[in-house]
Amino acid sequence: MNDAAVRLGYLADTVRLLYPGTGAQRAYTLLPHAAVPRRLAPRRWWHVGSQVLVPVEGSITAYLSEVFERQVETVLHVRPALRANRKPVLEVRSGGRRLAFVKIGDSERARELINREAAALCRLAGLSLETVVAPSVLHHGDWRGLPVLALSPLPVRRRGGPPGTLLLDAVTEIAGTGGDRPAWHGDLAPWNVCRAADGRLLVWDWERYEIGVPYGFDLVHHFFHRALRRMSPPLAARACVARSVRLLAPLGLSPATAKRTALRYLIALADRHAADGHAPLGPPESWLNPAVDHEELLT
Repeated sequence: MNDAAVRLGYLADTVRLLYPGTGAQRAYTLLPHAAVPRRLAPRRWWHVGSQVLVPVEGSITAYLSEVFERQVETVLHVRPALRANRKPVLEVRSGGRRLAFVKIGDSERARELINREAAALCRLAGLSLETVVAPSVLHHGDWRGLPVLALSPLPVRRRGGPPGTLLLDAVTEIAGTGGDRPAWHGDLAPWNVCRAADGRLLVWDWERYEIGVPYGFDLVHHFFHRALRRMSPPLAARACVARSVRLLAPLGLSPATAKRTALRYLIALADRHAADGHAPLGPPESWLNPAVDHEELLT
């Protein structure tokens, strides 16, 4: 089954979940088109392609209009179905302005991740961060038994990765949010960060935030996922270990600690995939074992 078919199948399930009413309907359009489904947006006169009719009364849009105390429109992102952290994500708009991004917990795993992100962002809101800019929690509630998390939109500018010094400062600041127990963002991948106009680093998707991990996990994670764009998982994993000393030296880690941190990161990532019941990199024996088997026993 191709990507478009998978997305359309998940979209149909999501529309039934989020727009369950039987009353008056509104026309939406699948954009850019059904062969490349990415967004389900309120239909405009200039849209091409067939319309999709969804009920208004009793829908997630009606609920969010109550939350924001104004009439809003929602744009549903058509997510890939084969992802461990898959969940419905909507843009909320009013008067031509984006008000929020909203995540809906449509499974037990998604519910857990949404609640974790809400807790992480509330924690960060109480800290004075100089380098990292995180979204604010605008609403964390329940609709028809599903958790709903509305987050402030960040002023994202596309694109280009952050300078190395900015990323290092961000990794250090995030680790410091754990006090004397380093914390990590958990998914500081290139697609979750962007340099702001004021020189700070915009960081979103805090679902995997965790305290009490080896210092430097975020930096290794960022390197690993950049490497995956140009090489296979086994090569990227070996590159993490080979480059760990140079990569983590700016954080003050010794060569032995740096290599141990990279190895522990790779093992932690494999454990995450196993807990999610998802193997995006293939079975661990194909990409993890070749990188760690020849290393000394971890202590």
